[in-house]
Amino acid sequence: MVDISLLLAWGATYKKFAIGKTIFVEGQSCSFYYQLVTGKARWINVDDNGKEFIHTLVGPGESFGEISLFDDGPYAATAIADEDSLVIRLSKSKFLKLIKENSEISFAFTKLLAQRLRFRFLVIKSFSSHNPEHRIATLLNYLKLENNSLYTVGTQLKLTRQQIADMTGLRVETVIRTMRVMHDKGDLVIEKGKVYCKDMIEILSL
Repeated sequence: MVDISLLLAWGATYKKFAIGKTIFVEGQSCSFYYQLVTGKARWINVDDNGKEFIHTLVGPGESFGEISLFDDGPYAATAIADEDSLVIRLSKSKFLKLIKENSEISFAFTKLLAQRLRFRFLVIKSFSSHNPEHRIATLLNYLKLENNSLYTVGTQLKLTRQQIADMTGLRVETVIRTMRVMHDKGDLVIEKGKVYCKDMIEILSL
């Protein structure tokens, strides 16, 4: 999102997080802008039963937790390192001043927030349907359009069945069963532990 040299010029610092470590917690006061340098993280909510809901997976160069920078509220979700990760962070006050002085960066964040909001609308709309096939298809079609290297390597989509469940609000058993039904109907082709999606080039690695 933001050139690292520019962040450093504004006083940003690096911080390491080992795999499984929490970067910030839902409800915590927001003090920094965070951008991933290396590694991978997930941005999640956790319900009272400990079930995760994944909002997005974060890869190098991507920011996360930025909503709280603009509305002065606490973090709306928890960020956890999925790999040993290096993060660069800049204090909230300096970050807000930086984007005020750089209109291109400000526009980029407006676009990013709009894209994430659109995805949330799609997910919420799919939740109104109790049909798990619809939820899974909505997610896969969106990820196809995203064309994010975090989700795909060449033609292979790097999502496990558990991640699909955590992104659609379904049980992993439901995802497995539903994708088998979709295979039987010809919507998916499951072959050697991989799922080939109809009308999609991506291959889903399971």
